[in-house]
Amino acid sequence: MKYISIMVLVLLSTLSADPANAQAKKLQKATFGMGCFWCSEALFQRLNGVSSVRSGYEGGDVANPSYEDVCTGTTGHAEVIEITYDPLKIEYDELLEVFWKSHDPTTLNRQGADVGTQYRSVVFYHNEEQKQIADKYKKELNDTKAFGKPVVTAINKASTFYLADSYHQDYFNKNGNQPYCRMVILPKLEKLEKVFKAKLKH
Repeated sequence: MKYISIMVLVLLSTLSADPANAQAKKLQKATFGMGCFWCSEALFQRLNGVSSVRSGYEGGDVANPSYEDVCTGTTGHAEVIEITYDPLKIEYDELLEVFWKSHDPTTLNRQGADVGTQYRSVVFYHNEEQKQIADKYKKELNDTKAFGKPVVTAINKASTFYLADSYHQDYFNKNGNQPYCRMVILPKLEKLEKVFKAKLKH
């Protein structure tokens, strides 16, 4: 009888721990480069189902690059955001929709005044399913001439992600009154509010 009681207690403790573990396993990552990561981060932070957004660098051939290194355009890295999201609340193709509608994917190595390979439009996929969805989506955009010009977004396998310095994280929320934030990021957020209102956190 004592043995059975112990087994029941063990079983109950295992079951009670499962929901948290299951939730952790359900969360997935998406990584996008779409110009300056300050802009990208501010947009995706506001989407329902996104639990965290980290700014950093990916796709280069230099280990542990600094911001200054990446800004030279010689390390091969792109400024990217690494998104952790719940696919039960927002699907990968929905993230891609925000990605493609929130920057110009037809300009090679350029977003507005930001010029260089570090500002390239790129999707870093984390599994084969993400690759297939991104490839299909890009093909549809080009087949329908959605942007009037070819989409040049690169679709590459995810590689090592290097976290940017702390002052780059949560940049808009901490520096919303800076001229760059008001002139460049705020209009993007206003567009997000109009186009993707149903997807935003309340």
